[in-house]
Amino acid sequence: MDTRAELTGFLMSRRARLQPETVGVPRYGERRRVPGLRREELAQLAGVSVTHYTRLEQGHGRSVSAEVLDAVAGAMRLSRDEREHLTNLVHPPRVEPGPADPEVRVDLMCLIDGMTHTPAFVHGRHGNILARNGTAARLLGEPASDRGSWPQLVFLDGPLRSMLLDPGWELLARRHVAYLRLNLGRYPRDRALAGVVESLHSSSADFRRLWAAHEVADWADVTCRLRHPVVGDIEIAVDVMKATGEPDQWLVTFTTEPGSSSQEALRRLAA
Repeated sequence: MDTRAELTGFLMSRRARLQPETVGVPRYGERRRVPGLRREELAQLAGVSVTHYTRLEQGHGRSVSAEVLDAVAGAMRLSRDEREHLTNLVHPPRVEPGPADPEVRVDLMCLIDGMTHTPAFVHGRHGNILARNGTAARLLGEPASDRGSWPQLVFLDGPLRSMLLDPGWELLARRHVAYLRLNLGRYPRDRALAGVVESLHSSSADFRRLWAAHEVADWADVTCRLRHPVVGDIEIAVDVMKATGEPDQWLVTFTTEPGSSSQEALRRLAA
């Protein structure tokens, strides 16, 4: 990852989303040539010199103090995840990534295998599916021998992509992009992770569109609808939980509202 270019793009995108009237910057009736705040307006809002902020936005952030970064983050109203990403871009972590395909613990395997009516799988740092139960295989419409990749299932043409209905697909896709970007900042030396991003960038126009927005966030739950070829329409909640004691493994479950037609459809699929 080119951290300088990423830093420039991230700061410009965060500055562009700030409307002058929402942060107390007067417009004076003038027609603005750029969306959001100008550099000098952001610098004034943060209480730093225009020169300091300009150098930061140009990707020269190594010598910027934590106080300046905190001031800029506050002025931009960054979320906790966005603040982490900004810090990682300015001071890239030196942590070495663990194995790309770590072994899933026996107790975690037993957990997902025991969820007979709940599709569930475990994915790694890259979104690579490490283990899944039979109901997840039937829901995702993928061959039992091919576990695949969670982001690829969402972005590339295949059974899951064809089943997902809007606006749920858009929300799920945005979650993936935001997570991959945050993780890329956490593991700047992870070539495999960078390769996943490059592959999706080259093969999916939707990924390129969402990647250009520079959204950054950790995994978040989302509800979406899908039209399954066997059991019909299902409204399903996608919940993502960090596996206890495993730094790079997440448990993903697909659940439905109790007593609903979606729950009955999922039970038929599991059977």
